[in-house]
Amino acid sequence: MKYNKITLRELVGSVLVEEGTENRDIFVIDSDLAKSTTTNKFQDAFPERFFESGIAEQNAMSIAAGMAAEGKIPFYVNFAMFVSGTCWTQLRQICYANLNVKLIATHPGMDGSFDGATHHANEDLALMRVLPNLRILSPSNPDELCQAVKLALACKGPVYIRCARDEVPNLAAKEEVQMGKAVVMEDLGNDFALIYEGSASDLAMRSFEACREKGKKGKLINIFSIKPADTNCIRRIAGQVKKLVTIENHTILGGLGGLVSETVCDMPWHAPVKRVGVEDVFTESGPLKDVKEKYGLTVENVLKKLEED
Repeated sequence: MKYNKITLRELVGSVLVEEGTENRDIFVIDSDLAKSTTTNKFQDAFPERFFESGIAEQNAMSIAAGMAAEGKIPFYVNFAMFVSGTCWTQLRQICYANLNVKLIATHPGMDGSFDGATHHANEDLALMRVLPNLRILSPSNPDELCQAVKLALACKGPVYIRCARDEVPNLAAKEEVQMGKAVVMEDLGNDFALIYEGSASDLAMRSFEACREKGKKGKLINIFSIKPADTNCIRRIAGQVKKLVTIENHTILGGLGGLVSETVCDMPWHAPVKRVGVEDVFTESGPLKDVKEKYGLTVENVLKKLEED
């Protein structure tokens, strides 16, 4: 499959401007990264609804909580490491109160590239999954990003949207995405299944094509909704295929691989689950392609996992 690529991070500001034009209750909060996250577009369009906290992420999250308590719809947009890690205690309180705070986390996983381990958010899904009331969406293309923001606005309560900085396929969404539903991208047979989250979509699609070229017939599953997850789909597929590999730009602990393993662990029989992602290490600084290759996010590693017993 041939396709152009795009970085979803470049679209964040435009999507928020579009929604902000229709809904004057939408506010955006930044922590000195508006240009990097493209929320400066919202700042230009609606300066009275844009708040700059400076490099004070916990304060920004607390401001978002206060806005939500007053009936506004705050979007706190920052790098995934700062949204999920730096502000975890404040976010936990938001989830406890089920406040209507929306979070857009750019640069997830190793997408921070040259910024290194301090900015690589290889733990964000694990940190977010354990919080009650928090919904987690992981779009893999521009349509899904737009739909993720609309879904976040349609529900009352906190929502975490994981937005890739690295390039993803610039493809139209196969179907209208929903919370709690996976998307079956390909269903050619039961030799294997590749299950991926949004920021790993390009690797997943290239890996699926490599499998097809080797004569293997399998399934390609997009887990757009990390939480709530489509557990029925995951369990059904795990009971059908011979092998299952999860692919994520994240540690293999507590993220998508953990989600799938937890979902199938009590089944009388399921396909062996192999995980492609960062092992239990801190990742290094460097060019994004090189960094991901060093830590195993490659087609070769996916194929290797499929060959393991």
